[in-house]
This record gives sequence, C-alpha cells and structure tokens, in this order.
Amino acid sequence: MNTPTWLARGVSRLRPKAGASDAVDKKPLAELPAARKKVPAPPPRMLAERLEATLRRHGEGLAPRTLRRVLADLQAVVDSRVSEVEAGRRACEIVKWYAGCEPAERRDVWLLMSERFAPDPKKLNTARDRHQAAMGTPDEGQAEVQLRRALASPRARLLQRFAIDAGGMRFLVDLRAELLPHLKSDRRLVPLDADLEQLFSTWFDVAFLELQRISWDSPASLIEKLIQYEAVHDIKSWSDVKNRLDDGDRRCYGFFHPRLPNEPLIFVEVALVDHISQGIVPLLDEAAAVVRPDKATTAIFYSISNTQTGLRGVSFGDSLIKRVVETLQEELPRLKVFATLSPVPGFRAWLGKHAGELLSRLDDKRASALGRALGAMPPTVERLLPAADDVAALDDKSPVRQFLLSAAAEYLGRTMVEGKPVDPVARFHLGNGARIERLNWAGDPSGKGLKQSFGLMVNYLYDLKRLDKHRALLAQGRPAAAGEVEALFLKS
Repeated sequence: MNTPTWLARGVSRLRPKAGASDAVDKKPLAELPAARKKVPAPPPRMLAERLEATLRRHGEGLAPRTLRRVLADLQAVVDSRVSEVEAGRRACEIVKWYAGCEPAERRDVWLLMSERFAPDPKKLNTARDRHQAAMGTPDEGQAEVQLRRALASPRARLLQRFAIDAGGMRFLVDLRAELLPHLKSDRRLVPLDADLEQLFSTWFDVAFLELQRISWDSPASLIEKLIQYEAVHDIKSWSDVKNRLDDGDRRCYGFFHPRLPNEPLIFVEVALVDHISQGIVPLLDEAAAVVRPDKATTAIFYSISNTQTGLRGVSFGDSLIKRVVETLQEELPRLKVFATLSPVPGFRAWLGKHAGELLSRLDDKRASALGRALGAMPPTVERLLPAADDVAALDDKSPVRQFLLSAAAEYLGRTMVEGKPVDPVARFHLGNGARIERLNWAGDPSGKGLKQSFGLMVNYLYDLKRLDKHRALLAQGRPAAAGEVEALFLKS
C-alpha cells in the first residue's frame, strides 16, 4: 500500500459518518457529554475574593494584581505619617491614572473606596457601648465625642485629600455624577455616595458661594456653558441667549464656587416686567418691546437650572432666589412682586395614571358636560386624554380644559409623597415658602411643554412676608395656594 492510499484510508476512518453529528445534537441535554453541556457562569466575585486572587475573570475590571496596587496607592493617600501636601500629590497621581480607566475599572476604584475605607467595626461597637452606658451621666458628652470619632470613616479623609489639588474638587464632583446611576444596581457603593454628599453639603454651603451676574459681556466660555446647561427652555441661537442676558429688562445670576471657577453651579434667568406673566412665549420673544428696568414692578423667575449632576441632594436653589431678590431690590426699588413662571414636568404622566379616579370625583353637572364634550357618557379616560392633546381647540368654556385645570390643581396642591409635593418643581418652590398663585393654560405651547403638561404652566409667588407661614402650612400637608387655585380643587 503506497503512502497516499494509506493516508486517505486513515483520514476516512476519523471522519464521522453522515448524520452522526446531527444525531448527537438531537439528544436530550441530560444525555450529552459533560463537555457539550452549557455550564452556567459563576456568580461575580466579591471584592475581597478578587483581592486575594491571582487571575482576572472574564467581565471583571482591574486584574487582582492591579487591584491590590490601587488599594495600596489609596491607603498611601490617607497615611497619617505624610503631610497634606504629599497626600495631595499622591491623590493627584491617582486622578491622572483614573482618567485613562475604562468604566469597569473605574467601578472597581469606587468599590475600593467604599468597602476598604469604612469605620473600624470594633472601635465603633466599643464607642457605641460606652455611649450607651454613659447616657444620663456626666460622661455622656465625652462618650458622644468618642462615638463621633469612631463613626468618622477613613473614606471621608481620603476624599478630603483628593480635594487638596486644584482639580480635585472637579474630579470628585464628576466621579459622583458617574457613580449615581449605579447605586440601585450595586448597593455596595452607597457608603461612598453618602460620604460624597455629606462633604459636598459642607464644601458647597451657601456661605462659600459667590453670586455673580452673568451678562452678554461675560466670557464666551461661560455663556457657552449656559447654553449647554439650560434645562427648562432650550436656547436656540446666539441672538436668543443675548436676549436673555440683555442689560435692559433681562437678568441672569449664578452661584459660583472658588474651586470651580467659571462654572455656574446653578443659575436663574429673570424677566423684569409690569405684571405676572402667563406664558413663556412673550418672555422669550426677541422682538418684544423692552420694559425700562426702573419702571418694572415685577420680577419673573422663568428658568432655574442646576448644572452639576454630581451635586444632587445639595440644596442651594432657595438661597439663590433669596440672594437674587435682595440684589434686585437694592438695584430696582420699584420691584414689589417676585414670582416664577414654571413648568409642570410630571403632570401628563401623573394624569395618565389617575385620570379615572379624578373623573369619579366630578359632580353630576360637570360629568355630564364633560361627557357631552367627549361623546361618551359617562366620560372615559380613553376619550379624555386624546381630547386633551388638542390644546388649541379648547376655549375658556371647554369642559375638557376646565377638567385639566382642576386636575393640575389637584396634582400641584394636594398630591403629596412622604409629606412633600410629588411634582419636583412644586416641591422646590413650595419648600422655599412660595405659594401656588395661578395656573396658565397654554403657557408653554412648545413640543416639550405639551409633552410634559399639555402646555400648562404655573406661577409660584414669593410673598416675602409670608414665606415662613407657607413653609409651616406645607409641613402640615397643606401647600399654600391662592383662592383662584383652591377654587379648582375637586370635591374629596
């Protein structure tokens, strides 16, 4: 037998017979060899396991060796034996390395910060026991001090040292902005977020913030940030932004922090007019007649925008409004009325869920009128919501329009969650002591306005003599509202 013949015969013996592979594939999974079965992926390893491991598994961020090195670098930052200057330098090196990390690698850094820099549990338990035993004795104060020290985590000291460098504050704010969306899926990150929020509440206290007027003469880079961060009414052009910053009857003010120069933390746009505005279109109209500032009687806050996602939970909007009111009163003594023209961002979604219950609360007369308008007796949600979209066709006497106004009054003035208004904008202004002054039909006819609230807008009035009274009412579960708004409430 020659060599080619021998090779051909040997290869033919190795080949599976026709249909053999198909027969194997058709066998039940339990009968397949172990090598052919799909093995479920192992559960994700905890951080402690990965720090002790040798190899990185598929899907993990940093390799174990790198993870240990980063932990050592972080521990070197909080080393009590080094100066603040040296600690800041070490933190700066980590920031530079972090900038080139992939998302999964950054998440590992967060986990290291969150899990490996917690308070010492033994010291914490001892301090807690001593405090409990000292309750009601002369040693209670000292025991409380020791408990506070035990509660202070090395994590807070680590973050403070990151803030030493000039760019450290920016790094921490951006880190938290990136971290926030992951909190629900990974509760291990909650301690890190809590420490960041607590530190930011101190670092960004209004006592350290500077109120600045933003005008058309401000640096172009700052004006570009206004365009980028405007969250209520999109800025469409440079002429639009010039109109909002004009030295005539428009003003814009922002809060700034010395460690974040030329970066407004929050800003408010103000229109100086002679009456409480009912709609946003005239305020944004570049061709509208200019009101002389010294003749204006009313200041309308028509847009308030937070710019830093990483500062969520840090409240300085109420202080911004107060400072702006004081500044305007000093400049323009004729100003007596301070109000907002605000969106109602959650109204449409809320009505979609609660329209049926609201319809059941209509008296017979209103139910009949609404049913006739909708062509359905009794009126139904299926007919109501499409009819509500045709805003331009609903005149003053339209039962659909009247129902929407009543529903909006219920939403803003009576719907509470954990003692606070459900609408985020209402929660902000009512929490600052304002009252619901008036609902404005078709106040915002833009696509965004129609999508959020069928075009409805609301005026919140800041009566400077009654702010505390209104806060007290809100604490009792009764948001302050003008009689015109209260008259729109449905019967309970």
